[in-house]
Amino acid sequence: MDKVMASAAEAVADIPEGASPAVGGFGLCGIPTVLIDALHAQGAGGLRVVSNNCGVDGQGLGVLLAAGRIARVAGSYVGENKEFARQYLAGELEVELTPQGTLAERLRAGGTGIPSFYTPAGVGTQVADSGLPWRYDPDGSVAVASPPKETRTGFVHEFRQQMYASPRSAWTAACSMFMRSDSGREAAGRAVASAGRGLRHGHGLVANQTVTAAVAVSATLSVIRRSSPVR
Repeated sequence: MDKVMASAAEAVADIPEGASPAVGGFGLCGIPTVLIDALHAQGAGGLRVVSNNCGVDGQGLGVLLAAGRIARVAGSYVGENKEFARQYLAGELEVELTPQGTLAERLRAGGTGIPSFYTPAGVGTQVADSGLPWRYDPDGSVAVASPPKETRTGFVHEFRQQMYASPRSAWTAACSMFMRSDSGREAAGRAVASAGRGLRHGHGLVANQTVTAAVAVSATLSVIRRSSPVR
């Protein structure tokens, strides 16, 4: 199967209304900016996004959010975005706050066919016991709250995250021709080496979660994105 895309627009062309895209990156680092802009131009809405965060006002996923194209967000950090806060508190946006390591493991489980897993993260909190406001009514009351989860011997039962497609993966495909060049391989090598050094020293990582590949790829793409021919 040929996964090479001629443009970012082609890479996101088949993402339908109501899709659940997993969007890579950490804050504004390593995010698929070009693909987000392409998805904005493509027009799909009602998106049920899974990402570390939802960007900031006017950048990253904040572009789709401001256009009213995101219906639901599952993420671990929701600060620094005034429009996000406004939509959430006004009942326009559903938000599932998830511990960051749990979010990473849910995505890993979904990608490897593991149906569910147990984790100590969230035991004794509303994450496990229920009651986190997922969606508000316009009058300020809670319209949808998180359900209770099974817990046993200090662990909470979490289920895998199944996604429609990952823009970061599509971006990798779109950049694959650039990666074949000497400059592309050199840039990728520098980024992965840098990410590897950070991983060895434990910088910015969540303990006991499988995030090594995601960090390395995000670091690589943040370099590639600045000089890719599809930009």
